[in-house]
Order: sequence, then C-alpha cells, then structure tokens
Amino acid sequence: MKRQKCFPLGLASVVAISFLSAGALYADDLQTVRDRGELLVGTEMQYAPYDFLEDGKQVGFNPDLFAEIGKEMKVKVTFSDLPWPSVLPGLEAHKFDIVAGPVSITKERAERYHFTSPIGESAFNLLKQAKDDKLNKIEDIAGKTVGGLRSEVSLDELKTLAASLPEKAEVREYVDSSQGNADLAAGRIVAFANQTSNNGYTAALRPKVFAIVPGTFGELRYVGYVGRKDPESDTLIAAVNDAIAAIKKDGRFAKLQKKWFGSAKDLPAVIDPTRY
Repeated sequence: MKRQKCFPLGLASVVAISFLSAGALYADDLQTVRDRGELLVGTEMQYAPYDFLEDGKQVGFNPDLFAEIGKEMKVKVTFSDLPWPSVLPGLEAHKFDIVAGPVSITKERAERYHFTSPIGESAFNLLKQAKDDKLNKIEDIAGKTVGGLRSEVSLDELKTLAASLPEKAEVREYVDSSQGNADLAAGRIVAFANQTSNNGYTAALRPKVFAIVPGTFGELRYVGYVGRKDPESDTLIAAVNDAIAAIKKDGRFAKLQKKWFGSAKDLPAVIDPTRY
C-alpha cells in the first residue's frame, strides 16, 4: 500500500522536474533577448535587395529594418549568414531568435512557425538574359530549362507553371540567387524565378546582362520574418510586431521601401495565413 501511495507522488515530481528543466532550457525568448541585450537573427546574405554583401559588408532592406527594430527594442542586432536551406532548421535548433528571410506566409508554414506582421509582398516573375529576344512572355519557357530557389514558394509555383505548359519546362533548383543568376548569365538556364523585388533589383543593377520577362505567375502573397512556434517565442514576436508598427507609423518603413524597392506600399498589420 505504501508503494502504491508513493508512486503518484514520485511521478508528479518527475513531471515537475522535467517541466522546470524545459523552462530553464527554453526561457521566455523576449526576456532572454533583453537579458542578453542582443537579438540574434538568422539570414542568407545572397538575396538582394533584402539581404546581400557589397564589398564584404551586409546591406539591404533587412539590415536597415532590423537596425530600426533594434532601436525600438533597445537591443543590439547580430546577424548569422547561412545557406537558406539551413536557416529555418537553425531557428528550430535555437541558434538564433528570429529569421529575417523574408519568408512567404503560407498556411503550412504558419502551422510550424510564428510569423511577424507582413513586411513585403511576394509576387513572382522570371529573369532572363538581356540579349534574349525569344522570351517575351512567361509561357515562352515551354520546353526549356529554367531555375528556381530551393525551399522557396517561388520554386513550387514555378514547378506548377512548368507542368502546365504544352511542353513541360525542366526546373533546376539552386540554394541561392547568386548561383541561379550565374547559371543564367552563362546560358545554362534561360530564366530564373524569384520574387519580383529580387529579380527587379538584379535587372536594374546589371541591365546589360539581365532583363525581366513581362508578367508574373503564382498567387500574390505576403512575406514576413519568422519565429519559433512555441509559447516562449510569443512575447518576442509581439515585441518585434510592436517595433514594426512604430516604424511604419512614423514613416521610416516607407523610406526603406523607397530606398530598396523604388516605391512604398501599405501592408496589412495582420493577415489570415489560411488564405494561402
């Protein structure tokens, strides 16, 4: 009888100890950031105009916006540069607090990750060689070889497009935009799919090498920054959202949009990810 009475107490103690251990390992993310005085951000610096290297220095919309977020939150911002397929796994492994990306907001991703307020739109188009006079509309890629970014919604949309054409296009996958653009410039693919902001920036930067194929494809979406989908991350994402709201309200956000995208657009504070 004594052993039967003691067993529930022992089990409760084990559960309590396990709970405390988990709490100690993964404390409230916002409090951890404040105690540290530093917000750790995972990104890929091969994604102009959001995040890229220029003369060895990180530049783009992401570092500019996170500099303002850091001011609002009164913390230092430190970036980690990784190949894109490693960024979200790194977030889940607690190597950093948030992912810059940005990442297209979808129902499937929202079930796994916690998104911030939208910081941009996500429409897709094709980049081609400037001298190519055969690609005059998106459907002209039929029967040809094109490229897209691995682990990106644009790749899924490109595959759907490629399969829908009278003659299916072959789709090659790349880990970053630089590799895809290099193969395009060398003629190994005829077009490279990406967000309109990325391809537009590349074409404007190198007009003698690249041009945009007229038109867009896929569903218009929004993009945001990404946190872990767990209770410990809720307060951190809320604080980042508060910072973004303040930056939008006083005009700093619009200035950054004009600087990196050429124009400013109003974005919703919240969207329903089940739409996508």
